[in-house]
Amino acid sequence: MKVDLNDLHAFMAVARAGGFRDGARASGASPSGLSEAVSRLETRLGVRLLNRTTRSVAATEAGERLFERLGPVMSEMEAALDVVNGFRDRPAGTLRLNVPVSAARLVLPAIVPGFLAAFPDIRLEVIAEDSFVDVLAAGCDAGIRYDERLEQDMIAVPIGPRMQRFAAGAAPAYLDRRGRPEHPRDLLHHACLHGRFSSGAMPAWEFERDGEIVTVDATGPLLVSVGTATDLAVEAAIAGTGIIFLFEDWLRPYFQSGALEPVLEPWWQRFSGPFLYYPGRRLVPAPLRAFIDFIKTSGPRSLAGAEDRPLR
Repeated sequence: MKVDLNDLHAFMAVARAGGFRDGARASGASPSGLSEAVSRLETRLGVRLLNRTTRSVAATEAGERLFERLGPVMSEMEAALDVVNGFRDRPAGTLRLNVPVSAARLVLPAIVPGFLAAFPDIRLEVIAEDSFVDVLAAGCDAGIRYDERLEQDMIAVPIGPRMQRFAAGAAPAYLDRRGRPEHPRDLLHHACLHGRFSSGAMPAWEFERDGEIVTVDATGPLLVSVGTATDLAVEAAIAGTGIIFLFEDWLRPYFQSGALEPVLEPWWQRFSGPFLYYPGRRLVPAPLRAFIDFIKTSGPRSLAGAEDRPLR
């Protein structure tokens, strides 16, 4: 039975993502193109592989069996083709990264232009979100996460600054009006601008000084989605609405311009920087290997000689 390989790829993309729209985003195809490809495959095989409704797409029993058997085969085929890619003078292909919005804003701008200039045959696709999805299920080659968000059985490589801080800040006019906090608990009497992850979790504000850790669950007039609406909270802080708590690197330009004033700076907590992480499989795609080598040789001096770190 002759089956088009592209149709098999289309089926895998839809089944892995759980829908035509998400499958299209992960694969770079159009939803209608994926739908046509899956229909052709079902017609060729004479069996339904996906149950479709207006709200969801789910694999049938036959589809689940095909997905389970095709997964390793597709991975081996991609690895085999990548061996050939290694003989090229310059690595080529698409590299898909799933990253938090903070990394897209604070980490990648210092890396991406130089990387694309060094490897003009590589197309980089960056998917920025803060839902912490499985990078493989999202059709990505690698992701960027912090220590507490790294998944098991992955390889982690340091990327970007190796030490960061969370910072609190507010407009000078707000602090003149409401007073300047001297201890984190003083924030309980201030208007605090909060963020919430797509999961619904609201991270508490944590401060540290001389070994003392203080966690504050302060309240305030504004709650935004972490990452996607963070700029709104920053603008509200600049306008004098309240105190914001965010990556120091994100707020630094506003501190330097005077639009915001640092708050409780001796209490700003340090934490380790982010990691690029990817599946610990035998062969790494050439575009990803090029990216890993680039961040090791062109990143901060502290990354020189950095080794891939298996996670268990």
